[in-house]
Amino acid sequence: MILREADKGCDWLRTPEFIVEVFRMDLHDSDKSHSHDNKEIKVYVRWMVRRDFPEVLAIEQSCFEFPWREEDFIHCLRQRNCIGMVAEYEGRVVGFMIYEVPKNRIHLLNIATSPEFRRRGVAGQMIQKLVSKLANQRRSRIVLEVRETNLPALVFFRALGFRATVVIKNFYEDMNEDAYVLQYRLYNHSDSTFVPSNRISTRIAG
Repeated sequence: MILREADKGCDWLRTPEFIVEVFRMDLHDSDKSHSHDNKEIKVYVRWMVRRDFPEVLAIEQSCFEFPWREEDFIHCLRQRNCIGMVAEYEGRVVGFMIYEVPKNRIHLLNIATSPEFRRRGVAGQMIQKLVSKLANQRRSRIVLEVRETNLPALVFFRALGFRATVVIKNFYEDMNEDAYVLQYRLYNHSDSTFVPSNRISTRIAG
């Protein structure tokens, strides 16, 4: 994907130090201390606002080896095509996602669930929120990249209707690991395949 400078959105975050694995924490087996309570909860998915940052940052730091900093979130969300949403349950933020909206798709950049609420349907409800934003005449698909070794994420997305469309060799430079481009389509219609560019070692959440 070749972007004009004015349209880069969150592309500046796609560097090795900001590599994160989409759904890594939410899809892996829960800690034993939480294994007794896997009942699905109903969350309210809404726009992310500044007062959510303390909880969002706490979730980010608890989930990822290379967490985004507050200034990273702020810089990203100030871009005109980058959006943040949170999942709220009983007045607290239990999950969040960051995505960008190019012309004809939604591109998922980052998603995480609070460790104590893993495997309770939070991530799935956030994805369903993205699906509800698709429209036949405009954005008709959701795309993201996932490491080839992240089997739990691949299984999860397949269950939600995502399909692998492209394998990108050596997409993750930290381990010379390939990535699958996953895509959810609102309707079956042949169009150009989304392939992220590998310019200046840029990387996205996987």
